[in-house]
Amino acid sequence: MNIAHKTPANLDANQEDRAQAIRDSLRDAIVDRRLTPGTKLSEAEVGTLFDVSRTVVRYALQMLAFEGLVRTERNRGAFVSIPTPEEARQIFASRRLIEPGIVAAAVERLTPDDIEAFRKQLDEEVRFMNERGPVARRAEIKASGDFHLMLAAVAGNGILQRFMDELVARSSLVVALYGRSGVSSCGHNEHSAILDALANKDVPRASELMLHHIDHIEADLDLRVKEGLALRDALSS
Repeated sequence: MNIAHKTPANLDANQEDRAQAIRDSLRDAIVDRRLTPGTKLSEAEVGTLFDVSRTVVRYALQMLAFEGLVRTERNRGAFVSIPTPEEARQIFASRRLIEPGIVAAAVERLTPDDIEAFRKQLDEEVRFMNERGPVARRAEIKASGDFHLMLAAVAGNGILQRFMDELVARSSLVVALYGRSGVSSCGHNEHSAILDALANKDVPRASELMLHHIDHIEADLDLRVKEGLALRDALSS
């Protein structure tokens, strides 16, 4: 999970704000799967794109590394993380532990306005599902993740909300790398059923549906460890 990190002493407040903005922009691109696992994040290129120094870029990448979205390699630079199958399993195991608790807390605080906001969110999911093309697909994936983040926000626990922010982001990486059918971005019908249970203040049912939902996402992943082919075989197949 996230751990504390310090701002470099040689950054002023404006540079720190710029680094945060770069972090947010790169993070959105990773979560939306515009930047795929393994993509190199050149300090020079990022610095040119955002018109900042390498020091500012380095701090932005450091923040992403603490979140598990970027990995840095000595003498090679920074790359979008490639989660291992075991890391993928741990991410979904963590969600199984955390999200039923979020559901229980959200039920206690859910208002009619919240329910209306969730209904609008589900309408957005449907709209993107009915559109074609990679842009709509990325928007659908983001909307699906936002459902879980909205639940965490309603639950009112800032610590859990930050954990979920990280888990949803890292889940997106896992789905990008290991997803088979594309439905693992979250089933709209499952979201709708969870919301109905929440609206009825049926915590056991909502928790059961959430666990089934997480199982469904993970079941669509191909986490089998495969033997690599020899170079001759790979090039002749």
